[in-house]
Amino acid sequence: MRVLVTGSSGFIGSHIVDALRARGDDVRTLDLRSGEDVRNADTVGRALAGVDAVCHQAAKVGLGVDVSDLPAYASANALGTAVLLAEMARAEIGRLVLASSMVVYGEGAYDCPDHGRVRPGPRAAGDLAAGRFAPRCPTCAAPLTPGTVDEDAPMDPRNAYADTKLAQEHLAASWARATGGTVTALRYHNVYGPRMPRDTPYAGVAAIFRSRLEHGEPPLVFEDGGQRRDFVHVRDVARANVLALDAPGTPGGPRAYNIASGEPHTVGEMAAALAKAYSGPDPVVTGDYRLGDVRHIVAAPDRAAAELGFRASIRFEDGMAEFAEHA
Repeated sequence: MRVLVTGSSGFIGSHIVDALRARGDDVRTLDLRSGEDVRNADTVGRALAGVDAVCHQAAKVGLGVDVSDLPAYASANALGTAVLLAEMARAEIGRLVLASSMVVYGEGAYDCPDHGRVRPGPRAAGDLAAGRFAPRCPTCAAPLTPGTVDEDAPMDPRNAYADTKLAQEHLAASWARATGGTVTALRYHNVYGPRMPRDTPYAGVAAIFRSRLEHGEPPLVFEDGGQRRDFVHVRDVARANVLALDAPGTPGGPRAYNIASGEPHTVGEMAAALAKAYSGPDPVVTGDYRLGDVRHIVAAPDRAAAELGFRASIRFEDGMAEFAEHA
């Protein structure tokens, strides 16, 4: 198979390129770091010549710093995807694997003892400042029990990055309906591992923690450290992309999959695991917070297992120990 991988020099894209080449696929690459912009139709058109499928990873990542980031996210993620899809239609290429994200869900799933499954709204700045981090029932304000999010959960993006990741899914759906193409949207949960960027506002929290430990400083954990996430290793994510490229897909419409380990951990547990692997200072819980962040987001990965044959294979403890040693 000849596959175009956009964002091929990035954290996840580079691992996908490795996985595809390891099994003998003909991989073509397109990446902004090489001066190849997915928003340039001529560049994209040349890259698509003779390609069988596209694995679209190119994106501006992170939550964004403030409202001034909105144009950059919309340009890189929404416009870039629109240009790619238009050129795929022109080249009559009908197979797309799209890097989406858990952020399209907003807050995770919660259950109220009186009202059942509920969707709490964004957490108020006043509550966060007062250390009230857990969402409450939007009807009765009772404490909630967090659950798992499946792919049919309502979409509720809450920051610039999330808005544009959902826009990518919608644009891909329009392309699929118009062309009869197939789209597999992989909603990555918290990806970590070698080559993860560091020391930028857009680095993942695992990379930020590791960077502090490398300097002999403790990881600084926001809120109370009890935020639950699903941490999935980048090599497992790369393997999910390979499986998605091999799957038949759903003509005329996107099919979404949670790409996750199925074993949630708190951010505090992740910081402690990295500190232990480094023999570094213990994490410090700061009580700070970021508006637009969510409290708990834990995946139900059953659909990916049943339809793609994907199950994460790298254990949390092993992956964190490796991540502590290898940049």
